Amino acid sequence: MKVPKPSWIKEKKSDCWPNKCSPGGVAVAADSQHTGAALEETQRLIACRGVPAIFEAAFRYRGVLVRVDVLERVPGGRWRVIEVKSTTSVKDHHIYDVTIQRHVAAGCGLRVGLACLMHLNRQYVYDGGRYRYSRLFRIEDVTKEVKRTARELPALLRDQWEVLGRASPPDVDPGPQCEDPVTCEFYDVCHEQLPDEHVSYLRRISPAKVNALLDRGVHLISEIPEDFPLGTLARRASGAIRGRTVWFSEDLHAALRQLRYPLSFLDFETLSPALPRHPGMRPYDHIPFQWSVHCQQKPGAPLRHFEFLAVDESDPRRQFVESLCRALNGKGHIVVYNHAFESTRLNELAAWLPDYAARIERIRNRLWDLLPVVRANVYHPGFRGSYSIKSVLPALIPAMTYEGMDVADGGQAGLAWDRLVRGALESAQKDSLREALLAYCAQDTLAMVRLVELLRRAAGNRTACASPAPVE
Repeated sequence: MKVPKPSWIKEKKSDCWPNKCSPGGVAVAADSQHTGAALEETQRLIACRGVPAIFEAAFRYRGVLVRVDVLERVPGGRWRVIEVKSTTSVKDHHIYDVTIQRHVAAGCGLRVGLACLMHLNRQYVYDGGRYRYSRLFRIEDVTKEVKRTARELPALLRDQWEVLGRASPPDVDPGPQCEDPVTCEFYDVCHEQLPDEHVSYLRRISPAKVNALLDRGVHLISEIPEDFPLGTLARRASGAIRGRTVWFSEDLHAALRQLRYPLSFLDFETLSPALPRHPGMRPYDHIPFQWSVHCQQKPGAPLRHFEFLAVDESDPRRQFVESLCRALNGKGHIVVYNHAFESTRLNELAAWLPDYAARIERIRNRLWDLLPVVRANVYHPGFRGSYSIKSVLPALIPAMTYEGMDVADGGQAGLAWDRLVRGALESAQKDSLREALLAYCAQDTLAMVRLVELLRRAAGNRTACASPAPVE
């Protein structure tokens, strides 16, 4: 159930939540390192009837401390608790967050009426002007759900206090609960680095089968009994690991025959901010800020490299597409690694820039995905169960590694670009970031070139395909 937008939400030029003081509400200035000050400041603001809303209100009740994202004053001397999430919908585990906040605030004497969750609205389309907060956010009334969850709270709190009172941590085996619904902050403490041949790295093996093997004292793939039930892919990976070999399928040659030269090897980099930055965009839409293309006329021919990187805060989408269309204005397949990502981004660009839709569609029709070819026809023990290019590349071509690069994955690339265009950096720092981004994206496309070359050599060697090659 949606509830009316509170009066303290103001249309502001700023793209951030009110910090210390805004026309609608007041934020508690004391941070998490100054709990006492935060508790005192919260009480002063509660006593001030002219304050319609308090941000980051602090409460402590029977040893439990909470910071309420939004505490809104409502008629009748009551308050509304609002938990703010960066998600685009209400999740089941969010209800527990609101429940404990309501419990503690009420324990401190507040008359809490409604309990709500505020989240981003994926349907909000930014027009390029001021953010319309009443449309950018949705507030959902979860009071009924919170009241139901509150019945569980006494037992949950007793369990928490019992665990905290122990002299040593509880003996609980790591499992799905370590990452679902969120990754535990102590994940690295409980998850030691596993050997490359650990059974959990076996391709397409279910958690139930992993547990069954561990219960039998089998930790390494090489120790798996021959009669243990495994799927085709898992059995294939097991054989490669047992023999320390690289497995190439006999079908690899046929798969590569589909390629039509000249080839272009393409990779995108994007950033998906919670707050849309350019007209027509929604929360978490991808901003395409960089691409790299390596072109090759025929097998073994010299490479030509083209690239684009946006270098300021202006909308990069049109320049991104214009330059990409020039680089890919030809024939032949465009090789990507995970077709869905590039194809989806191209669809989005076509919707934003309809005058380029026809040219974008021609590019989409030429995409050729290397990922399913590798997944179906190759296995190396160094993959450790993953077919990500970050796992495949260093395993098959050790000389090409991402280790030591200033930007080494897509997440780092997005953060680096955000710093480049929005950070207060010196000229030398900007140059360094720019070079790191260009080097990373170029590495991704050059990686696909080298992988295709390696696969062609393996496919051309019928012996290598029939009998797995030894790992170097």
